[in-house]
Amino acid sequence: MAINDPLWPRADVWLAQESPDPQIIVVGVPSARASLTPSGAAMTPLALRERLGRFATFHGDWGVDFGGVTVRDEGNWPVSELEMDQMPEVVGLMAAALPPSPLKLFLGGDNAITRPLTGSLSPDTSRVGLITFDAHHDVRTLDLGPTNGSPVRGLIEVDGLPGPNVVQIGIHSFANSAPYRAYCEEQGIIVHTVTDIERRGIEDVVDDALAVLASRCDLVYVDVDIDALDRALAPACPGSRPGGLGVRQLAEGVRRCGRHHKVAAFDFVEVDAEADHDGLTLDAMAHMMLAAVAGFAER
Repeated sequence: MAINDPLWPRADVWLAQESPDPQIIVVGVPSARASLTPSGAAMTPLALRERLGRFATFHGDWGVDFGGVTVRDEGNWPVSELEMDQMPEVVGLMAAALPPSPLKLFLGGDNAITRPLTGSLSPDTSRVGLITFDAHHDVRTLDLGPTNGSPVRGLIEVDGLPGPNVVQIGIHSFANSAPYRAYCEEQGIIVHTVTDIERRGIEDVVDDALAVLASRCDLVYVDVDIDALDRALAPACPGSRPGGLGVRQLAEGVRRCGRHHKVAAFDFVEVDAEADHDGLTLDAMAHMMLAAVAGFAER
């Protein structure tokens, strides 16, 4: 049981405030039936909330306390039993029905939720931008349906999102195929690998991505696939690989997105809570969620 210290406010208490006029709305989207690799990611939104008591509302490195940001947790949507082909329409409709707020945070679930949630931002997807922090391109063919490996291709080929409106950050070794990289190049998707980040710094890469998308888009959606992290830091991500990003790198990238005025929503996905026996990956996911909130507090 956590000690209640009024001088050490905790993130779980912050999330429980139930503000009637929230700046941030949080929603759990426990959908994982579209996973190419069987996953217990449907259990993750609840498990993540349980880890938040370990975290403060103050980021000591950045000097940011987000405790004054108002929030409402809408709980989990009842989508865990939906079949893969049903989920996108239902999730899209539920997202579109949410009340307005400057920022929405969606807790997954697998990466298949990214497509309907991105599409829900605007009926005109040509004015929507997408940043993905991900080890993978997520442009697998749609032959198998709207899986967690195909959200970016689905957004482009079915939903009308222009390829140049997509920036992918954190693509790394032995996690993709040459044909799928070629598809990204053909569509004009902007790709930043881990090597690019090491050479330029996460700050420059993310700031450049935001500037590019802000120049052509009204709203930006940010997909944070936790498997962008090195596998040693995210062992409960089915798709994580050695050679990925560090926690501090990814958190800084997420923070910079959170403080940009055109960023309207994030998702945090691809953690299998049932496989996370020591909470290491859930803690990394919680860290990223709170980095987004800290960034928003800097707006």
